[in-house]
Amino acid sequence: MKRLSEQDLKDMVDGAAIFSAGGGGDPEVGYNIVDRLTEKGLVAQMVDPSEVPDDAFVINFACVGATTSVAYRGDAALRTFQALEDYLGKRAFAAIPVELGGFNTLAAVDVAARRGIPVVDADGAGRAVPEVHLKVYTIDDIPLAPMAVADVEAENMVLVKATKDARSAERIARTLATEWEQTAYTARRVLTGKQAKTSPVLNTLSKSMRIGMLLRKAVDPVNAVLKETEGFKLFDGKVDKIERETKAGFTWTTLTLDGVHESKGQRLELKAKNEVLVAHKDGKLAAIAPDIITPVHPETGKCVTAEKIKKDDKLAVLGIPAPEKWRTTKGLELWKDVLQRSNIKEEYSPIEKLNR
Repeated sequence: MKRLSEQDLKDMVDGAAIFSAGGGGDPEVGYNIVDRLTEKGLVAQMVDPSEVPDDAFVINFACVGATTSVAYRGDAALRTFQALEDYLGKRAFAAIPVELGGFNTLAAVDVAARRGIPVVDADGAGRAVPEVHLKVYTIDDIPLAPMAVADVEAENMVLVKATKDARSAERIARTLATEWEQTAYTARRVLTGKQAKTSPVLNTLSKSMRIGMLLRKAVDPVNAVLKETEGFKLFDGKVDKIERETKAGFTWTTLTLDGVHESKGQRLELKAKNEVLVAHKDGKLAAIAPDIITPVHPETGKCVTAEKIKKDDKLAVLGIPAPEKWRTTKGLELWKDVLQRSNIKEEYSPIEKLNR
């Protein structure tokens, strides 16, 4: 069990955002969560998956909805978490983030600290993802329900006892988020301690803190992150054109960058459904999900989330290989379905192959 300092948590915000593919919520909200935890004197603790007792259970927690509509109330989030505990009839041993992102990862940390339990050093995706069912747990056939869903104030709350499949749970949560001003809290995916040791992407919170520390200390943060993640710099550019629309619980963004420095004379197009899903350089595929495509500030290396990018912004675009679990046949099938419904038709090709 590791007690997380204020600096640990701020590093976690910045590091998790690198794996967010430009989604996962605004890191500024993550920083605000850290500030409130510090002000209240609440203790955030992290437990290694190997230390979770086999007969204990762990609850995944996150917000769902459009990234332009993120709002967060810690006490209401806790009530949502406790509603699922009440239904299960027992206290969770720990909470676990459903994904990596500058906000959503910290939401799980916050709920755990308020509940007086640790957060597991793992998450359900190893990156940020646009849909509720798009988690590595689905590969392992772990049910998404039971699930508690609530609005930002937890004034409206729905308990979903069971669903036909994980995709059905996504539709329910997304519909409620859309009804509740494009955002909702969800407590879901109850894991046994035994499952928590194998099903999530492991040790991703400590990895995020390491990345955050590099961003804070490295002389060349971008290259330090690329070395640590075995990633690629896909592009250096300036935003020439941007289109954005919030609908049906998602923030849809398409942007085009004109190249600068070593990318001069080239153009890059990014398409995002909350998260960036595909990159085309001069009309050719440069990266595609589940590999991680993250826009960052070219000097600080910190993530610039898709919903905050503006015309004339200067960006570096990083490409990071997806966790191996996403590259399995079942993992790629889950992503193919999401990509095709997002009007992205290309077949997956590993980022290493596209950028060798």
